[in-house]
Amino acid sequence: QVQLVESGGGLVQAGGSRRLVCTASGLPFNNFIMAWFRQAPGKEREFVAAIAWSGGRKDYAESVKGRFTISRINSNDTMYLQMNSLKPGDTAVYYCAVRPFTFATKYHEYGYWGQGTQDTVSS
Repeated sequence: QVQLVESGGGLVQAGGSRRLVCTASGLPFNNFIMAWFRQAPGKEREFVAAIAWSGGRKDYAESVKGRFTISRINSNDTMYLQMNSLKPGDTAVYYCAVRPFTFATKYHEYGYWGQGTQDTVSS
């Protein structure tokens, strides 16, 4: 059974930092792309960042470039999102997602999702 479990969300002041963690288990494939998406109240789920199996390719949404860093450790199927210089506009539920083999940044291209972790940035 596939499980993606996010952790690390909480409340932080604007300008602060936080690290989100996603741990995957039960995946039926060995080579997979991991990504973070987020959804704010009343808005659609949007792409945040993605990382290839090797870690050599990464992609970020324009809104988080230079502030967020995605990374992964394949030995334990764990992905991280280091978020710095947080803004109130970053407040959202953050979701971990996985797809096999091919790099992608669109919501509908990912078939495996975690339950999400709420992150709130106060002004």
